[in-house]
Amino acid sequence: METALLGAALLAGCLLAVQASANLQLNRAVGTPYGASTLQLSVATGLLAVLALATGALGVLARTADVPVWHLLGGLASPLYITSGILLFPRLGALVTAGLFVTGQMFASLGLDSFGLLGLAREEPDAGIVAGALAVLAGITVIVRGLGAGVPGGTRTRPGWLALGLVAGAALPVQGAVNARLRAGLDEPLTVAAVSFTVATLTIAALLLVLTATRRTPRPRLAGLRAMPWWGWLGGACAAAYVTGTFLLLPAIGAAVTIALTVTGQQLTSAVIDHYGLFRMPRRPMDASRLLGLALLLGGAVTIQLS
Repeated sequence: METALLGAALLAGCLLAVQASANLQLNRAVGTPYGASTLQLSVATGLLAVLALATGALGVLARTADVPVWHLLGGLASPLYITSGILLFPRLGALVTAGLFVTGQMFASLGLDSFGLLGLAREEPDAGIVAGALAVLAGITVIVRGLGAGVPGGTRTRPGWLALGLVAGAALPVQGAVNARLRAGLDEPLTVAAVSFTVATLTIAALLLVLTATRRTPRPRLAGLRAMPWWGWLGGACAAAYVTGTFLLLPAIGAAVTIALTVTGQQLTSAVIDHYGLFRMPRRPMDASRLLGLALLLGGAVTIQLS
């Protein structure tokens, strides 16, 4: 049974990489990353709402009136993370983008723990955590420096794209900490997930309306969805499965093991997508430099979580 749970955590991480690749097809179909994010989050929200309704978890929604407003805002991180993936995957590749996400995630987690932010217990970093953090930093540095000719010109000299990946990754632990506070008030993980994704969907939909009205982004071309491959819709399903799976796995195998395995699954799947050019992504074969960076990044992330 424990082996199955460990495998499920690894699979959950794989879904994150698949989600980002599938979302690119939505973006190409509708012509705007904000429209693609709105569609993906809408699908995920619908799936989570149906699942929560089927399990009777929505009965606790009335309790949301009794929790602090900021406990409801964890979903604000999702539009940032998803839209960043759509923007960065074709520019940096799956491996580099996922590596930036993981790096931001690891260092934000360390910051939350070290300073006891957002209601988390304060934990001083030990030697293992420091060593893991240095390995993560070395790994992402090697991976980014290995960006080759397959990446569109100019990306290497635009640190803004790299910063976006780090910030988007850092948003995930913050979201997790806020959602944990909401879960303490509602005691229903599926309801927490549904609320979080509802907030995310409303946020990105409002942003899409503003950007469309001000002509900062084109209107979504819904007609383009007809020519999109069927798997372009998998982003929403992957997001819903990842959130539900991690909520269920955390109490079963622990947060450290869950995060370590999901990060491993995400990075390995991203490397495979890049190497073989899956999901219509540009092919970026693995070389010694990228393998070294991947090993350092994974080793550091696992060390941090298991220290």
